[in-house]
Parts: sequence; structure tokens; C-alpha cells
Amino acid sequence: MSELFNEVDEDLRREQLKKLWDKYSIVVIAAAILIIAGVGGWRGYSYLEAKKAAEAGAAFDRAADLSEQSKHAEAEAAFAKLATEAPAGYRTLARLRAAAEAVSRDPQAAVKLYDDIAADRGVGAAEQDLARIRAAGLLLETTPYDAMLARLEAAAAPTGTYRHSARELLALSAWRVNDTTATRKWLDVIANDAETPASLRTRAEALQALLPPSAKS
Repeated sequence: MSELFNEVDEDLRREQLKKLWDKYSIVVIAAAILIIAGVGGWRGYSYLEAKKAAEAGAAFDRAADLSEQSKHAEAEAAFAKLATEAPAGYRTLARLRAAAEAVSRDPQAAVKLYDDIAADRGVGAAEQDLARIRAAGLLLETTPYDAMLARLEAAAAPTGTYRHSARELLALSAWRVNDTTATRKWLDVIANDAETPASLRTRAEALQALLPPSAKS
């Protein structure tokens, strides 16, 4: 008797499963197709992105080779193209390199390119500071200290990635216009930062020695 009940239960289960399949088979099949398509699409996207990154890396290397061969105009054009066409990871690097290549033909144009990077909120804070510092380096001999301070003070903050370079440029700018108070201020900041690189510390000490006795710490 129990075997008969088991067979009846089995028939009922099969019937219920059949009804469920008849009712939801289209949904199940559609879901399966979407999953397969999604996995395939993601793999395809990943492959294309990896291919683009590899191509951009190769193009970046070719542009760098042009720079090493002193073909600055060609290198600048190649980096500028990468800055507009390459994947996101290469764009800012390419913009920075394009600005560096522009220095040989027109320093003011290079400053403009660096300033554009520094003002771009889509660029990382560290890269923005690097652009500010490179522009300031080009302007050091011609720009008043107050203008340099406006450019670099934020980058010289304790949390700045390139704070050491920013502080050195500010000290040099102040010294260039005989502002001994500002020069000493930045030299003290450099001296009191335990993470100041040894080479920069040495240069700061040399600049400190050039100050008049009354202005020395």
C-alpha cells in the first residue's frame, strides 16, 4: 500500500513540476539567456578594454621614444592624441607629457597646458599638484612671489604629495625678490619636515647660508 502512495505522490510532484514548467519556462529560459549574454558581454568588454590599454601603452612608449630622440613636436602630437583617445588611465599622464614636450617650442603654451590640468576636477589631486609645480617651475624667473604663492600654497600643505617641491619653489621665489621673511619661513618648513628628502634639505641649507645674518633662523 505504501508503494502505491509513493507512486501517487511521485505522479503529483511530476504533475506540479510540469505545471510550473509550463507556466514559467519562458521566464527561466529568458533569464538563462540574459545570464549567458551578460557573462559573454562582460568578457567581451573586458577583452576590448584590455586590448585598448595594451594599444595605449604601446603608443605611449612610442611617444616616449620620440621624446628621447628629441623629436619634441612629434612627441607632443602623439601624447596629445593619446590624451583624447586613450583609456582613462593614460589620459592624464599623456596630458602631462604633452605639456612637457611643449616647453621646447613655447614655455607659455606649456604653462597653459599645465594650468588646464591643474584646473580639471576630473584629474586626481596629486596630478593637479604636479601640474601646478611644473608650471610654477617654468614661471619662477618671471613671476612675482605673491603669484607663486597663490599657485603653490595649497600644494605645499603638510598632506601634499609634492609638498617638498612646492616649498622649495616658494623659498626660491621669495629669495629671488629679496623677501627674506618669506624665504626663511619656507626654509624652516622644509627643515622641520622629517620627510624632506636629503638632497632638498641640502639645497635648503645652502640657500639658508645665503641669507643675511639677521634673516637666518
